[in-house]
Amino acid sequence: MRELGRVNSVHIGKAVDFAYGARSAIDKQIVDGRHYVSFLGLRGDEQGDLRVHGGVEKALHIYPSEHYVQWIKELGERAIFHHIGAFGENISSTGITEKDICLGDKICIGSAVLEVSQGRMPCWKLNVRFDQKNMAKRLQDSLRTGWYFRVIQEGEIGQGDKVILCERPYPDWPLSRIMGLIFEGCLEVTELRKLAQLPLVESWKKLVLRRVNDHELEDWSPRLEGPSVKRK
Repeated sequence: MRELGRVNSVHIGKAVDFAYGARSAIDKQIVDGRHYVSFLGLRGDEQGDLRVHGGVEKALHIYPSEHYVQWIKELGERAIFHHIGAFGENISSTGITEKDICLGDKICIGSAVLEVSQGRMPCWKLNVRFDQKNMAKRLQDSLRTGWYFRVIQEGEIGQGDKVILCERPYPDWPLSRIMGLIFEGCLEVTELRKLAQLPLVESWKKLVLRRVNDHELEDWSPRLEGPSVKRK
């Protein structure tokens, strides 16, 4: 076991009316003390659309605090970039990014045991949240999406907890590599077949196999641009 990073803060949010008739809990707030993590995530945390958010494969979203500095460099000083939790993360971390974490990593935080399940697929709600029409696509293209944990053992987490690597079954597959293949539009069958052998979540497995079979990329404009964009 070794320490990868630390928990800066823990965040929960309530689902409220958002934009274009949707609901969202992206406006998550820092909570003090220690908080119980069940197989469905932090007690008291909500999601606005359970069809695409939450569930056992997306129980917790973690976002590296280091990324905020880079967003300021790219998009300028904005008040929201000084609000940790702006990306809807449940855990703000220091010391670890998508380059340092691998698919299937078993991670101990506090008394909870977590497993890296997938990277985040950003959606149009980030465009509204940041008042930046292409924020979701920027997040995706940068690979600075954060990632999701499934919960292997329920427990409590809190500010200052160490992020401990307990097991790494796939050391050759950091999330940055996986997301690079998917988000940058890889159609190389050899690489895709390697990717398909990994324990990907069902939706990502289907995506990879479709590329292998159809040799075509997905249309992500509905997810990235949302209902604010009129389509022909």
